[in-house]
Amino acid sequence: MTATRRPVAVLGECVADAFVAPDATGGTGLRLDVLPGGGPANTAVALARLGTPTHLVARLSGDVFGGLFRRRLAASGVRTDLCPDAAEPSTLAVADLGPDGAAVYSFHAENTADWQWTRQELAPVRRAAPACLHTGSLALVRAPGAAAVEELLAELRPTTTISLDPNVRPLLVAPARYRARLPHWCALADVLRLSEDDLAHLHPGTAPEAACDTWHRAGVPLVVVTLGGAGALVSYDGVRTHVPAPPVDVVDTVGAGDAFTAGLLHRLHTAGALGGRLDALAPALLHEAVAFGTRVAATTCTVRGANPPWAQDLASTV
Repeated sequence: MTATRRPVAVLGECVADAFVAPDATGGTGLRLDVLPGGGPANTAVALARLGTPTHLVARLSGDVFGGLFRRRLAASGVRTDLCPDAAEPSTLAVADLGPDGAAVYSFHAENTADWQWTRQELAPVRRAAPACLHTGSLALVRAPGAAAVEELLAELRPTTTISLDPNVRPLLVAPARYRARLPHWCALADVLRLSEDDLAHLHPGTAPEAACDTWHRAGVPLVVVTLGGAGALVSYDGVRTHVPAPPVDVVDTVGAGDAFTAGLLHRLHTAGALGGRLDALAPALLHEAVAFGTRVAATTCTVRGANPPWAQDLASTV
């Protein structure tokens, strides 16, 4: 099977994002609007909407939020045949939006479905032979499942492009734990995408370029640091460029980084560049893929919540 026909798999959590909203009754209560989210789930949805054949690999709860996740994934065209049913409850995040549209989260994530991976549950992913496996966020650091996920990455690596997004959540896991595991992840990965907030948690006070060099030395060839409205810093084996982002009216930034990653991987998949090591990327293709990622992310910022665009919404650039 050619690289363009092999699917992309995204492994990680589904999270119920509860947004604080004004109480329409005028009382003293708190109203929450709940939307389906979670970084890996958002990335899978964005990939499928762009037209990439995409499997989500997530432990889906049977609770009311699990039903919310399933409906969103099905409506977006995400394949869920690699998702085991989980007896544990779903993870809940309560988000309060600041004046700039950025979200501040509190998490309800103890003993929830997302972190209980076993080797047996991940066996179908090996058989699916994806062109690319994208993962990160809490799946790589939350016990007991993190070790099984790392083992899967190592086993798939010979024939699968490995893409990682640390998506540091300091309220749930100390940044030091991410920092300690990051060199190992870089040795496994072909793509490392992280935000400027992630960089501040992982290497406070370090310039993005210096951090990229550290990660290259650990083994990852392609590093992309997204800079919000300022675009993205791209470092490919130390050769760096900056790709601007299109200006938009921001409603909120929820899911923007996930949408960027989806746009980047979609372009690389369409070009047949996924399915092994990224050791011969043409500069023009890399620039085009990153620019497309910024376009997908910017469009996501124009709507509330993690609601990435469909391919037809970006018809002029797809």
